[in-house]
Amino acid sequence: GKDIVQFANAVKITNSTIDGKVRNGSREKGNSAGNNNSAVTTYAQTHTANTSTTQCSGLGTTVVKQGYGSLNKFVSLTGVGEGKNWSTGKIHDGSSGVKDGEQNGNANAVAKDLVNLNRDEKTIVA
Repeated sequence: GKDIVQFANAVKITNSTIDGKVRNGSREKGNSAGNNNSAVTTYAQTHTANTSTTQCSGLGTTVVKQGYGSLNKFVSLTGVGEGKNWSTGKIHDGSSGVKDGEQNGNANAVAKDLVNLNRDEKTIVA
């Protein structure tokens, strides 16, 4: 977890645009309820309702369009630096609790976003 926090800080300092492209999406399952991500509006260390998640790229599409997400924001809001929610996050279970998300789901989501950067952005990150 600590390594990804250092990486996120380095990306933010180097290029905030790239920071916003990594982990800013709604393609991963942030909520196991039938509406999937539509209610998910925030990242949080612990869940209080179906509106929060610790799954990378598990936000609702409306929130993503508002530019809420970034790699740095994800690691700071979900407690990754304290050893929480990495490499597997937690999602709302559709009723009143939480459950583990996809095994290594957070690590895989970050990796997908890094692969999707253009060549120049990958050079900057490297």
